[in-house]
Amino acid sequence: MKLETLIGEPWADYALVDSGGGRKLERYGPHRFIRPEPQAMWQPASLDWVADAEFVPGADDDGGGRWRFDQPVPKGWSLAWHGLNFTATPTPFRHLGFFPDMMPVWAFAQDKLAGREGATALNLFGYTGVGSLAMAQAGAAVTHVDASKKSVESAKGNAALSGISTVRWIIEDAGKFVAREVRRGRRYDAIVLDPPKYGRGPEGEVWHLETDLARLLADVRLLVDENSSFVFLTVYAVRMSALAIGALMRQIFADLPGRVEVGELAVREETRGLLLPTAIWARWVRSD
Repeated sequence: MKLETLIGEPWADYALVDSGGGRKLERYGPHRFIRPEPQAMWQPASLDWVADAEFVPGADDDGGGRWRFDQPVPKGWSLAWHGLNFTATPTPFRHLGFFPDMMPVWAFAQDKLAGREGATALNLFGYTGVGSLAMAQAGAAVTHVDASKKSVESAKGNAALSGISTVRWIIEDAGKFVAREVRRGRRYDAIVLDPPKYGRGPEGEVWHLETDLARLLADVRLLVDENSSFVFLTVYAVRMSALAIGALMRQIFADLPGRVEVGELAVREETRGLLLPTAIWARWVRSD
């Protein structure tokens, strides 16, 4: 199975400026941040990084830590991508309120949905909604699902900033929602899912990627048919292989016409053009 790398290029409001030594320096609009990055095993282009804030990881392996601010940073500020507006903000989970390396997924979804009259799209684990807004901008009727009320409220705020009012917002465990849609006989033209390694639903539901992904994908398969456009899965658990999730999707979607493609997500460093890998992905795409 051939692996393809989808590359997030720098844009006006975001860039991976430099990376190395287990860290990365990024620009989010007018502000710069340093965050841990275990995959940046090389040496940085410069040893003299200047940033507004740095995330200092905790002693454990569970993502703990805190932000250290060297310059005042607002609680939130607006960024733009291809006519969409959304808010960046430092969060306790070391990221800035959205995932810029998902830009190739947003672009792919828009390309596939553009001009598809009456298209419907589902964004599972939709977080703060940039992917949902990208699909809505392409003309799709989007259903955005996330178990976090706070994330959905942030997504609604981003939709308001972008002038988009056509997204249906659902606060629910993704697995429960998909199972209910299957029982209702619903179908979608496009589905994007970005599940976490571990998570909890609003009613205490527990999600473990390694044990629950196959069941969720089997239900997702029942929400698409031969006339659907694509299903796009991204995974940030580094212990999984792109080949593994590709084989899983190939098995589950074997009865549909089309192809399964797999690979990695990466961000291009602005300074030297190095590619920093961030996630793995697999997608089923209908044959044109």
